[in-house]
Amino acid sequence: MTKQKGFSKAKTSLNPHDLRISSLGEAVARRKALKQNNTKIVLTNGCFDLLHPGHIHSLNEASQMGDQLWVAMNSDQSVKALKGPSRPVIDEKNRALSLLSLKSVSLVFLFDQANLAREILLIAPDVYVKSEDYSLDTLDPEEKKSLETVNAQIRFVSQLTGFSTSSLISKINKHPPIS
Repeated sequence: MTKQKGFSKAKTSLNPHDLRISSLGEAVARRKALKQNNTKIVLTNGCFDLLHPGHIHSLNEASQMGDQLWVAMNSDQSVKALKGPSRPVIDEKNRALSLLSLKSVSLVFLFDQANLAREILLIAPDVYVKSEDYSLDTLDPEEKKSLETVNAQIRFVSQLTGFSTSSLISKINKHPPIS
């Protein structure tokens, strides 16, 4: 098991005791330590309600842009506000566990706000990654301003077509339960 201040991550286990969500404070402290070592931090964010091949593809691609990929994950409260009362399907602890089980993801922290402007200023990532369905023009203006303030590169990764959480939920709802 690899242990580091602010988070722990097992390399070969899916034991929930070996993986945990970092607080924003832990992430900021970890970032300060890593900055002294010139560790390049890549930051991305999302709900990751039902982790699917599209997510995994994008996260793998994003992880290639630096030394560590950090995921700011929408809290349950935030997902409900964004997606509606029936979401999230999977609670935040289990969504984070799923993300942390991926080799490409080094750290996960939760956020409740509508955007990551404050977190970006605190963490000061080297690279910020969104999927290619976004552009510089469609990024949240507050996030974009924070990214410019910390001089982060803004990059976009390709998507796998045919995968989205909403389409998966729709597909599941069309099929009767198996008894």
